[in-house]
Amino acid sequence: MKYHSKPDIFVSHVKIKVENLERSLKYYQEVIGFKILEQTETSARLTTDGKTSLLSIEQPENVVPKQGRTTGLYHFALLLPYRSDLANIVNHFIENGIRIGSSDHLVSEALYLVDPDGNEIEIYVDRDPAEWDWNNGEVAMSVDPLNFEDLLANGKQDQPWEGLPNDTVMGHIHLHVSELKKTEEFYTKGLGFEVVNRYGDQALFISTGKYHHHIGLNTWNGVGAPPPPANSVGLELFILTLPNEDVRNHVVSNLKNIGASVIEEKDSFITHDPSGNRIQLDI
Repeated sequence: MKYHSKPDIFVSHVKIKVENLERSLKYYQEVIGFKILEQTETSARLTTDGKTSLLSIEQPENVVPKQGRTTGLYHFALLLPYRSDLANIVNHFIENGIRIGSSDHLVSEALYLVDPDGNEIEIYVDRDPAEWDWNNGEVAMSVDPLNFEDLLANGKQDQPWEGLPNDTVMGHIHLHVSELKKTEEFYTKGLGFEVVNRYGDQALFISTGKYHHHIGLNTWNGVGAPPPPANSVGLELFILTLPNEDVRNHVVSNLKNIGASVIEEKDSFITHDPSGNRIQLDI
């Protein structure tokens, strides 16, 4: 998990909105394998290790269902420590009749699910970085079929599934955006990421520290797609963890230099990308 610790800039937490908190908590505990760290009447923070929260769930007042053809969350992605962990959760899904999608991305092997509100989740494991194919600063990625037979041969058949492993991290987030030119400027010149893969003129994958991607950005909901209503199911915000206060101050300055809004809230800074996706800058 070296790409998800300082000095890299990485996504450490995602906060989503749902229609029914109780229904979502049941799903995220029983199907995905989280534990509750803290809970109120309208929100909850979820954990794998009992100390660090990776995902927050909120039920807004007057919530409305997920809106189509808007900007916001495409998926958030949970990175498991070992390939055997991915095999074990596949067996858990099979035993419980959970429908999943899957893909071999060359750099990783991934499963895809949709929560009761339509928020998409990726659960994946990275291949050894030594196997990633870099060429002129870009990493090769694909959407090949996942070899389940080979994957399941790596499972721990004698161990019952006990939820997400303690060392699970928020691996990346993938966002719907309204366009890519200003978006690329915001995330590279403003936040300090590097483009590591371009999917034609439809998507960008960006990272720090030569990870295959900490953030994905696409226009698959349409160029010019509007942001969803504030009380809509979907993304509330995601947290980027920066190495230290000096780096954060530098990032804040860069964001302001390109015309982005940055607001200080308590011990954090809040900004929005050109599509309205809300980002919290922590250290």
